[in-house]
Amino acid sequence: MPELTHTDKKGKANMVDVGHKPDQIRIAKAQGKIKLNPETVKLIRKNQMKKGDVLTIAEIAGIQGGKKTSELIPLCHPLMITKMDVKARLVDDGVVINSFAKCIGKTGIEMEALTAVNVALLTVYDMCKAVDKSMIIGEIKLTEKTKQDLD
Repeated sequence: MPELTHTDKKGKANMVDVGHKPDQIRIAKAQGKIKLNPETVKLIRKNQMKKGDVLTIAEIAGIQGGKKTSELIPLCHPLMITKMDVKARLVDDGVVINSFAKCIGKTGIEMEALTAVNVALLTVYDMCKAVDKSMIIGEIKLTEKTKQDLD
């Protein structure tokens, strides 16, 4: 079994020291989906939800959530995010959320991409809960993670 990086010799939680690592361009993308009933999809498409424009508000919420990741996930390092983008797309059976996160730093940005997706999905849920009691959030995954040395 590989050695765990986020625990000390006694098995206690430990924030990893990344100070010795070089800065790199780091990119992560994530995706998730919320399944909605057809009537809810129709209301979103016609922009008739009482709380407003579901897709735009979810995108903004996702960006805000991604930027707050180190405050939400205990052992995540605060990162200097250079780009955070969240797109919400209406599909026949719900909403698909895609995120893109980029930073120049010593550690990855995948948790920010995943947090952005989750917050956007929860925002859709919140905005639709009055009309849809059967929503299901799922299919959340990291779709890409890269790092590149600085030139």
